[in-house]
Amino acid sequence: MKNKLLIMAALLAGQFKSPAQNIYQDKSKPVEQRVKDLISKMTLEEKATQLRYNSPAIPRLGIPIYNWWGEALHGVGRSGVATVFPQAIGLAATFDDELAQQEADVISTEGRAMYNVSVAKGYRQQYGGLSFWTPNINIFRDPRWGRGQETYGEDPYLTSRIGVAFVKGLQGDNPNYLKLAACAKHYAVHSGPERLRHEFNALPSKQDLWETYLPAFKALVDAKVEAVMCAYNRTNNEPCCGNTFLLQDVLRKKWDFKGHVVSDCWAINDFYKGHKVVSTVEQSVALALNKGVDLNCGDEYETGLIKALRDKLTTEKQVDVALSALLTTKIKLGMFDQPGSNPYDNLSVKEINSESNRALARKVAQKSIVLLKNNGVLPLKKDLQKYFVTGPNATSIEALHGNYFGINNSYSTILEGISGHIHAGSQLQYAPGTTLDRDNVNPMDWASSEAGNSNVTIMVMGITGMLEGEEGEAILSPSFGDRLDYNLPKNQIDFLRKMKKGNSRPIIAIITGGSPMNLAEVQEIADAVLLVWYPGEEGGNAVADVVFGDVTPSGKLPITFPKSLDQLPAYEDYTMKGRTYRYMTEEPLYPFGFGLSYTTFSYNKIELSNKKIKKGELVKVAATVTNTGNVDAEEVVQLYISALDMEPGLPLYSLKGFKRIALKKGETKTVEFELPAAAFTLANDAGEMIERRGQYKISVSGSLPGKRSAELGATKGLEAMLTVQ
Repeated sequence: MKNKLLIMAALLAGQFKSPAQNIYQDKSKPVEQRVKDLISKMTLEEKATQLRYNSPAIPRLGIPIYNWWGEALHGVGRSGVATVFPQAIGLAATFDDELAQQEADVISTEGRAMYNVSVAKGYRQQYGGLSFWTPNINIFRDPRWGRGQETYGEDPYLTSRIGVAFVKGLQGDNPNYLKLAACAKHYAVHSGPERLRHEFNALPSKQDLWETYLPAFKALVDAKVEAVMCAYNRTNNEPCCGNTFLLQDVLRKKWDFKGHVVSDCWAINDFYKGHKVVSTVEQSVALALNKGVDLNCGDEYETGLIKALRDKLTTEKQVDVALSALLTTKIKLGMFDQPGSNPYDNLSVKEINSESNRALARKVAQKSIVLLKNNGVLPLKKDLQKYFVTGPNATSIEALHGNYFGINNSYSTILEGISGHIHAGSQLQYAPGTTLDRDNVNPMDWASSEAGNSNVTIMVMGITGMLEGEEGEAILSPSFGDRLDYNLPKNQIDFLRKMKKGNSRPIIAIITGGSPMNLAEVQEIADAVLLVWYPGEEGGNAVADVVFGDVTPSGKLPITFPKSLDQLPAYEDYTMKGRTYRYMTEEPLYPFGFGLSYTTFSYNKIELSNKKIKKGELVKVAATVTNTGNVDAEEVVQLYISALDMEPGLPLYSLKGFKRIALKKGETKTVEFELPAAAFTLANDAGEMIERRGQYKISVSGSLPGKRSAELGATKGLEAMLTVQ
């Protein structure tokens, strides 16, 4: 009965003329044949309309209106009520690609269910489709970039692993249908400045291009991501959405990408307004279409495509190529099949924001939290006499979200999480104390003295999406969402300092945010520092789980925290020299991969299956790790390589493996990695990865090896030597 109602609803909405009346509606036919049949039935004007992100209906062919724009960065975004997971940078901090795939699978289930419910009601609006422009796999090369929070950090290997897992979770494993269509963005070499993105020309070296900026995109193409979004900026003098090298030479020819390419929104306008490589919208449209942009997010194809065709700037054959890619995606999503034909049609509203989905959001948040300092105050007891919670982000929903967020009907703020964990009889006081980013207007201060009258003070501070994000969304940012000032707002530091003055009682700093920031004074003043990112709908509960020891912190930093911006090259400089843990020679505030625990670990033994390898071979690396503390915990075991015979252009360290393991107190486990000779490569100018001979140090540890990790309390790791012949 349910399927019959869905079929009737679809018929009423104009999706089908009659079952299998046309070849393109016959699911038994090959996809290519179905696409060809449908294109043959369309006029040129109709074809042109279907290359727009807001493509209109074609009733005579039973094609419904469809909007391609959907968001699912950390949950179905900008749509109905959905599970809100931690921001993407927090997911990266879990160093757990299996967990990433689980999260993406839940997101795709909710996305499909929301689509099914909407279509049954006749709703076909933006953010309500099955094509989601996620994930963002740009490299977070500079902490000033406000959108770095959307990424999986600064490392191409970590980004590739998490990104591939996320795409697999979104698109599903059905051999005949896509669960959703994922999209790798923003292709390529795109990470600020936000205010210049519509005119900026990124100039990476060929080595940096192949070794840093492109590997994650290749990994996702190899994983059969359905779409790639080209970026706003120019790369090496050509607009990314009109770039012969990126779109044709690399994406289509070298990598053999079979999906569709979508422009970033209104990026094609930038061809003549910002980059000024052409002078009219028609020329812009022709440039984009001829270079391989199949789908236009914007209005350029709507206003300029037919005229570009009449002026012979492009051809109907090129339109057919683009349309073929888009119709292929629609068929793979099941849009021309009878409802009930694919296994995802029966997903219903009960799948959305379920208790199990909320539990997963809480689990991801727990695993993402990074303990940066602890002098022994954590974990807290739940029955202290008095707790004081303060700070501008204690009750903030903005501090849970990050950007590109979904909406939920039941958030757990950090104050709510803390209050839900303490025992009856204990007293809890709360006052915001100070605002997010400016001094209090009222000079009266009744809050700071509570720190000295409480057993412990928990200050929830940091930044939110009001201060960092995309150019139009960070409404308190004076620099279009970028963070050109690396410091936390001065009023927050002043308030923290005031509470500590003359006070011997412990203060715990809980930091929200999606990017590195100057925490030097927080590190000095507070007795414990927890970085919780933007932790999602269950953020408050997850934070409290860690604060009170129900869960032991295990998150690791997916990005380096420099001591100041003076340690970095200019923001506009896209060379990697001096950037990220791979090339930065300056001592950081917090190194990549760093994160403390409530227990202690020891790395006991490392063994290589072979001390020499040749091209085509691999070496197995085995290390034993013991939980030497008093609580069960998880550890992220990381493997790095470093060339002993260093030469210009080589990274100082490169992450080549990671595994998250659970260890009960006193337990020992052996962790195994496989290192192929292909891990020891440099790129030549043609983008070929050439195995580099020489001696390498193999390091296995719980953080980036080095002096700074040891100073902060990270466990000493293990080292072995390997020769690549």
